[in-house]
Amino acid sequence: MSLLTTKEIMEIIPHRQPMLLIDTIEELEPGKRGVGKKCVSYNEPYFAGHFPGEPVMPGVLMIEALAQVGAVVILSCPQFKGKTAYFAAINNARFKQKILPGDVVMLEVEMIKQKGPIGIGKATATVDGKVAVSAELTFAIG
Repeated sequence: MSLLTTKEIMEIIPHRQPMLLIDTIEELEPGKRGVGKKCVSYNEPYFAGHFPGEPVMPGVLMIEALAQVGAVVILSCPQFKGKTAYFAAINNARFKQKILPGDVVMLEVEMIKQKGPIGIGKATATVDGKVAVSAELTFAIG
């Protein structure tokens, strides 16, 4: 059973369809770590143009899905309730395998540093236990 449903995620972050890219939060330690899940379907709007005949989840949306999990991790802290987490930097992004329709993507973000309203997280997306994407994401709380 999921820790947070889509509805509960939407109470923490401002994203809505079609830009809400996480379905559930499976694990959460506010301010420290979280694991989200995205079930990628053939009906995702971006597959119509990326790429017809060979649908692949765009890399920028893979990073965005990870960032949304990171935002839930940070914004679950009482001092940041009601705020918004913005990208401040994306470093060392690596795309190791395609994410395709039918994949279940596990999105893990571990906060490795935080100073005031700035946080840095180590982010990894996996499919069937294999790393698809990894990056270091910096968030600014506003």
